[in-house]
Parts: sequence; C-alpha cells; structure tokens
Amino acid sequence: QVQLVESGGGLVQAGGSLRLSCAASGRTFSTYAKGWFRQAPGKEREFVAAISWSGGTTGYADSVKGRFTISRDNAKNTVYLQMNSLKPEDTAVYYCAARPGWSSNYYYPGTYDYWGQGTQVTVSS
Repeated sequence: QVQLVESGGGLVQAGGSLRLSCAASGRTFSTYAKGWFRQAPGKEREFVAAISWSGGTTGYADSVKGRFTISRDNAKNTVYLQMNSLKPEDTAVYYCAARPGWSSNYYYPGTYDYWGQGTQVTVSS
C-alpha cells in the first residue's frame, strides 16, 4: 500500500515559480515510478511528468518541457515538481500518482495504482 500527500500549491503570477512535493508512505515507495498529472475545471486529467524508481528516466508533456522538472529523493520518500515560467494555462489541480515499474505508457493515468488528493495551482495573468 502506498499513500501520497501533495503540498506546495498556491497562487502565483504568470512567470513565477512553484515547487510541488509529494510525500509517500509505504515500504515499497522506492520501487515505484511516480507521475504528476493535472486537471483543470471542465477538462480531463492530463499527464505532466513522470520519473522512474531510480530517477534515471523521466518523461514530460510537450506543454511543460523546458519549464517543469520532476525529481525524487527516495531517502525522504518524496517526489518533487519544480515549475518555472508558469502560465495561466497551467492552472489546475495537480495530482501525484504511483505505479509499480516503468514502461512506455507512463503518460497514461490508468496505469497508476495510487493517487494523492491533489493540490491547487493557480496562475494569474
């Protein structure tokens, strides 16, 4: 069993930065790949970024490449999402998710077994 708790969301002006954190509990945290997804009002949940259990492999949505960075610290059971150059269209609830192992479909939310409650990110123009 893996439990995930996100933090770090808030209100920021366009061009600003935020760092989201996802703290995990569960003995197998270090063997799970992690992902960040987001959902804006009236829209489907969409992939943002993912990272393998070792941190050696990452993947990003085209809309955030070059602006967002995903990382993890297995000693702290935490995964991070550093978000720079934020835009109003980044406004959404951001969710952390975990899945056992890494494969080419890391962008598909249906492959993740565990989800956090989400944290709101609002970017004002």
